[in-house]
Amino acid sequence: MKKNLLTFLSFLLASTLTVKGQSSEPEIAVIPKPAEIKTQAGYFVLPDHLQVSITNYPGSDFLLTSLSKKLSVAGIHVTHSSQGSISFLLNKNYDPTIGDEGYSLSVSAKAIQVKANKPAGMYYAMQTIFQLLPKEIESKAPVKNIHWKMPCVNIVDYPRFAWRGLMFDVARHFFTKKEVEDFIDNMAMYKYNLLHLHLTDDEGWRIQIKSLPRLTEVGAWNVKKVGTFGNFTPPTPDEPRNYGGFYTQDDIKELVQYAKDRFVNILPEIDVPGHSLAAIASYPELSCTPGAENYKVRSGESIMNWSAHGFTAKIDNTLCPANDKVYTFLDKVFTEVAALFPFDYIHVGGDECAKNFWEQSDAIKQLMTREGLKNYEEVQSYFEKKVEKIILSKGKKFIGWDEILEGGLAPSAIVMSWRGMKGGIEAAKMGHQVVMSPTTFAYLDYMQGDKVIEPPVYATLRLNKAYEFEPVPDSVDAKLIIGGQANLWSEQVYNTRHLQYMVWPRAFAIAEAVWSPRNARNWKDFEKRVEKHFARFDEAEIKYAPSIFDPSFSVSTTATNELKVEMATEVDDLDIYYSFDNSFPDRFYPKYTGPLIVPKDAVNLKVITYRGTQKIGRDITMPIEELKSRLPKAKK
Repeated sequence: MKKNLLTFLSFLLASTLTVKGQSSEPEIAVIPKPAEIKTQAGYFVLPDHLQVSITNYPGSDFLLTSLSKKLSVAGIHVTHSSQGSISFLLNKNYDPTIGDEGYSLSVSAKAIQVKANKPAGMYYAMQTIFQLLPKEIESKAPVKNIHWKMPCVNIVDYPRFAWRGLMFDVARHFFTKKEVEDFIDNMAMYKYNLLHLHLTDDEGWRIQIKSLPRLTEVGAWNVKKVGTFGNFTPPTPDEPRNYGGFYTQDDIKELVQYAKDRFVNILPEIDVPGHSLAAIASYPELSCTPGAENYKVRSGESIMNWSAHGFTAKIDNTLCPANDKVYTFLDKVFTEVAALFPFDYIHVGGDECAKNFWEQSDAIKQLMTREGLKNYEEVQSYFEKKVEKIILSKGKKFIGWDEILEGGLAPSAIVMSWRGMKGGIEAAKMGHQVVMSPTTFAYLDYMQGDKVIEPPVYATLRLNKAYEFEPVPDSVDAKLIIGGQANLWSEQVYNTRHLQYMVWPRAFAIAEAVWSPRNARNWKDFEKRVEKHFARFDEAEIKYAPSIFDPSFSVSTTATNELKVEMATEVDDLDIYYSFDNSFPDRFYPKYTGPLIVPKDAVNLKVITYRGTQKIGRDITMPIEELKSRLPKAKK
């Protein structure tokens, strides 16, 4: 009897500790998924005083400091020792399996050992170690009553691609140096190694060019507007142009070093010849069009005519390919940009260049006659080839969006394919290197769920679709696909909290597409790991989109012309509950089990998702009129 009582009390004490501290044993939920992972029995328990041994190399102090800072929330004191219970060792003999960025990680009950060929591998192993610890390791405040342990495991890990990028548009809305540093921290956690900074556009010029001071004196500032970008009223002359900002060259140097410490390269983009209104407002002589001296930096008002058949510009936001002053200007810009960014590449944009003003320009017509250019795509190609020579003269490689294919590709150009995969396939078949970045899978500015609940954008990209991203098409030489990236355009992104909402969790999916082996990826497994990382982000106070828990809607009509609604969730184990009577449903309302026929007089369909008894989705109100608007249009 005493033995049974002691057993019961031991169980009760263990249960109390579990409730008070860790809710369950640590689980392995690493993103991106490692190449090889073998679980073992047992756990490594972190002691209060943790001794760490690290092979001495430039940057080893930063790794030790990072480890110490992270573990400080656990009350764990980290010291350097030649015989540590955690050891980070650089291989004496190069291991070709893991390459320059890979690592092996062994966690036993007694010790943790990391081996890598290069310091980058050490850093990425550290990120994996953090993910093996309880989610509370991400807390910003000290945490008590947690069993700081990680499961015993053997991991061999290395990236699939050398180019693993995230593009951050700081031109449409300016983000401070600190906000960019936070962005770098978050992307490095998931083994991204390339930050593509979109530094110039119609709405702002964000980098100091000392030889061209008006680019930041004039071009970095517009009128602050709040609402839906693209539909703002044109600014009046008396509205102050004090919204924006730019990075000084010292700022850029600090960002480059900050990224380098975290094994992230920064790719600068100077977007030309289109998207150049900020430059033209600063230096009107760069335009082909009379009256450019009256142009102002865009504040979000409409400046383009978009249609299903293409686009034209309402004002000329292009640099003039027929003007020699443009190439002198760009030589100055790229001279200073090349000196600031050690990365091998400079991105020159090339996208969405409206040509309707070129059609009216005598200078352009003369250029076409002189150079034998047959159309305006060849005019842009002429421009791109001249810019390529400037870039090469600075010791850099030339990369642009896939529009640079039109009219003939510059000889050494690398193509970043954004309009689907087609441009990348075409470039690869021509023997050019390609970075895949298609809207189909990798545009993080798109809505993540239904437009009735998401901040409005013109398209939707759900997480399960992003997870389908495969950078290498079957029809091309895989060696020419150097990697992939996701893009965050910031027209509708005004602050860093919404930035986080748009990036995560879809950036998890792209991280796995560019790091993990193709055959290791599995949606159901990934989705479970994503939910674990939601909990980690809650601890870190990083915002993310819970759209994965919200249903999608499809509509049709029955043979008797009744409106039929079907719903589905990305996550399999969720139940959808609904109402048509304008009240808010919970799990005691009707559960969706199949297509619904909308009652004749219903005004709204309201839905909510649950997992068992736990409410997990957001309350969604879907107007019936909105559903009717989504019916397939009858063919004429």
